Amino acid sequence: MKRGLFLPIVSFLGFLFLYIPIVSLVIFSFNSSKLVTVWGGWSTKWYGELLNDPQILGAAWISLKIGVVSATLATVLGTIAAMVLTRFGRVRGRGLLTGMVTAPLVMPEVITGLSLLLLFVAMEAMFGWPAGRGMLTIIIAHTTFCMAYVAVVVQSRLTDMDDSIEEAASDLGAKPVRVFFDITLPMIAPALISGWLLAFTLSLDDLVIASFVSGPGASTLPMVIFSKVRLGVTPEINALATLIVVVVAIGISISWFFMRKKAKT
Repeated sequence: MKRGLFLPIVSFLGFLFLYIPIVSLVIFSFNSSKLVTVWGGWSTKWYGELLNDPQILGAAWISLKIGVVSATLATVLGTIAAMVLTRFGRVRGRGLLTGMVTAPLVMPEVITGLSLLLLFVAMEAMFGWPAGRGMLTIIIAHTTFCMAYVAVVVQSRLTDMDDSIEEAASDLGAKPVRVFFDITLPMIAPALISGWLLAFTLSLDDLVIASFVSGPGASTLPMVIFSKVRLGVTPEINALATLIVVVVAIGISISWFFMRKKAKT
């Protein structure tokens, strides 16, 4: 085999390995048969069944609300942590703060979920808050581990940023708050957007931690899908997965379009 053909062939096989399962899932979402392994013809009835399923729709709405709130809180707290780690190099306890911020990145989700559950139980026994497990505890848990990812993204942007612009603004009489909102914030805005989207995706995708800290009436979409899949994959779940793939594909296409348009200008 020629050396020039090796990499394209390996790349092609790798993409096939990744995307053939997704393509087969999309195809079988249009299967008229209730049995996933038996093809019964083309049909869109499972999409109608999905839109009439209150359990899945309710879980999707809960997941979206949790994802938006958790990502927003994680972005704020992660940005603050990144500013401290980047701008205050000699602050006391900086090494401890760095370890605490990056610990959720390498901590197994089972350990994180169990520790948060024990924390919530102890807090409820001592202070009466939070009362039970529900959306609030899931939001706190997701914010806790998502802010670590935001802090890493924002810290990398702050590290590469030229400090001379902020110093020039300070020399001209701008107060630190004015410098942050007029200079620093616009320059790190792409990192903030990336961190928010990453945190939202992690929150929307989480199953393990949410299973530990959730309660009655607060089942997220991954939890509902997992409970249904344990009884067997149905075309309704295939339809839901197809809709998620379509939404992601549309988002990627829009991002690619604006990036290409910006590159041309």
